[in-house]
Amino acid sequence: MTIVRRDHGKSHSYVDSVTGARIPGVTTIIGNGVPKPALINWAASATAEYAVDNWDALGEKSLSVRLKELTGARYAVSDTAANKGTKVHALAEELVRGESVAVPEGLEGYVESYVRFLDDFDVQPILVERVCWSPTHNFCGTFDLIADLLDPDDPEPDPELRRRNRFLLDIKTNRSGIFGETALQLAAYRYAEFWVDAAGESPMPEVDFAGAVHVRTDGYSLIPVEAGPDQFRAFLYAKEVADFVANSRDLIGEAIISPQTSTYRLTREEEF
Repeated sequence: MTIVRRDHGKSHSYVDSVTGARIPGVTTIIGNGVPKPALINWAASATAEYAVDNWDALGEKSLSVRLKELTGARYAVSDTAANKGTKVHALAEELVRGESVAVPEGLEGYVESYVRFLDDFDVQPILVERVCWSPTHNFCGTFDLIADLLDPDDPEPDPELRRRNRFLLDIKTNRSGIFGETALQLAAYRYAEFWVDAAGESPMPEVDFAGAVHVRTDGYSLIPVEAGPDQFRAFLYAKEVADFVANSRDLIGEAIISPQTSTYRLTREEEF
């Protein structure tokens, strides 16, 4: 089996290039298998905010056009955030490899913050933006970074002699910080059996810690994330739920046809 990641504009998928079978992705599994009540509240707020901010303009349009704009308002917000995150991730990949980058207007603060993180912890990359795969549990994903970082608790003043820790890291650029489901995401990456490139599969390296780098325009935060066996077990539970959601319609059969025609009839009794 050879796993291939295929990009489709804003999204991507994983396939077995030999059989053509699609392999579920980590973020899709979590998206379908973990309830997100906060996302429902956010969608309602985003729609209401768009309506208030565009009240006069909406009033000049037909009802059907208003409905269409309000229905799509939250997607415009999420698409903008997703596009920004995608661009920052691409720049981060180049920066951690030591490459020079041309910074798009509006992303200067994110780049400066990420460069500060790389310098502060003297980040030494081991694997950058790699596909990982679990044949045992049938999932794939793309992790951002496995790297060796300086240990801030080591009193050794010489960076060359200071102790280092190996981290599995995910880069986040959202305004709200690090959500709990990041623990499931990192645990899935951590306990996948292989990472994959054009040359084939290699065993996933062991790491000391997992974490998220929250990159903002005003700085960064390196956030430790618990991503051990318990979180991996929870991810597999979420995968079971996601599998049920994807296939639940197959559990419902066709209506059963009766073997004979009913002679039952309703009659109305007249009142006197």
